[in-house]
Amino acid sequence: MNLCEKSAENMEYMIKKITEKLNMINISAVQPTHFNVNMYEDLKEIYDHVMKKNTFSPSEMQAIAEELGNLRKSTL
Repeated sequence: MNLCEKSAENMEYMIKKITEKLNMINISAVQPTHFNVNMYEDLKEIYDHVMKKNTFSPSEMQAIAEELGNLRKSTL
């Protein structure tokens, strides 16, 4: 998978991997359809950050969830 290409499929993949790695309970709040491809670079930055870390503090997890929420809000 080439995540350098902007596509809905790549966004769906990144969102799935982010929610899996963070063990997000309310994944229904972070659906690929909630994000616009115009926010691809921002989502990719979050994805890259999450993938390179092994553990997250509660405050880091909250900050990531808030950032995803901000991206989601700006596209609805």
